[in-house]
Amino acid sequence: MPNLFEAPITMDLVRGACELENASLGVLPHRLPGWARAQCADPQLAMAEAQPAGCRLVFETRSTEIELDALRTRPAYVGMPMRPDGLYDLLIDGELTAQASLTGGSVLMKDAAGGTEELIAGPPGTIRFTGLPDRAKSVEIWLPHNEITELIALRGDHPLEPRPITRPVWLHHGSSISHGSNAGNPTGTWPAVAARGAGVELINLGMGGAALLDPFTARTMRDIPADLISVKIGINIVNADLMRLRAFGPAVHGFLDTIRDGHPVTPIVVVSAVHCPIHEDTPGPLAPDFNGGTLAFAATGNPTEVSTGKLTLRVIRDELARIVSHRAVTDPNLRYVDGQDLYGPADFAELPLPDRLHPGPQAHERMGRRFAGVITETLRFS
Repeated sequence: MPNLFEAPITMDLVRGACELENASLGVLPHRLPGWARAQCADPQLAMAEAQPAGCRLVFETRSTEIELDALRTRPAYVGMPMRPDGLYDLLIDGELTAQASLTGGSVLMKDAAGGTEELIAGPPGTIRFTGLPDRAKSVEIWLPHNEITELIALRGDHPLEPRPITRPVWLHHGSSISHGSNAGNPTGTWPAVAARGAGVELINLGMGGAALLDPFTARTMRDIPADLISVKIGINIVNADLMRLRAFGPAVHGFLDTIRDGHPVTPIVVVSAVHCPIHEDTPGPLAPDFNGGTLAFAATGNPTEVSTGKLTLRVIRDELARIVSHRAVTDPNLRYVDGQDLYGPADFAELPLPDRLHPGPQAHERMGRRFAGVITETLRFS
């Protein structure tokens, strides 16, 4: 590339990350700060928060060619085919213009049955976008939502300048569905679709397997400036069989209280789980189901134990609606959205969950369009 201009990869260029960690070759975006990561040794959380869902490089440039060097780490499962390569989405002035995948990289091989994992190291790679319009433009490179990505170098044939944030900031926390599981590309996850549809700046703290009402997540959200906050609660609590009804209510109150400590009047939307038949009336824990050679999931709890306090999605929706109704008496900037309004039984009949747990690409698009309306309405009346 002639007349090469390299831009330092700093937080001025990176949106959606809490911090950048200096790594062996470059910088690693994290969606939880170091102090929060230090409070939980769960390898699932470590992998999920380092996968840069919603993270993107944002800058202004006249460049017609842009290169990014990066080292990816892809998750894989023993006995299962490799998942498709993660995609980098290039947006010009807000429009999806090109996509690319990285070569090389490392593999985090996980044994779901044995609960172990092994890192198989590999080399970095380079993606290139060429033939871009020769004019001043806003450029966004959305990083793969499902690959840990160490950013090494960013180059263009013209200078790359940071672009200031001018839109309202939406801070969201949720499970693997919010993270983007089974979405086809990073701007195809339902939070990304919703953010683009509503014209807001996304910070996505959706983390696969980790929407567990952790206090450190609430404190992280407390400290992030935002114009709108949403918290999607339910499916991971049931998946993990983490707590009983007695503990769940106070945990929700505590999570919201902590966020309110830093955002006393910011609109907060509490969202329950989308429709998921395996857990509507059957408690967890969740277990992988490899029947047929593809990864799916099954609920292994006993429905009769609901009477003793075990949680299902139906129980959690009722409890969240009750909690929000109670709190809203003194907190007018708090509202509840039933997740089945985003993806319900009729949507399941038309667009079934491919692995019985996560919506597919079309369902992500539908959920995002619907939640864009929630964002727009909430900001309008806040």
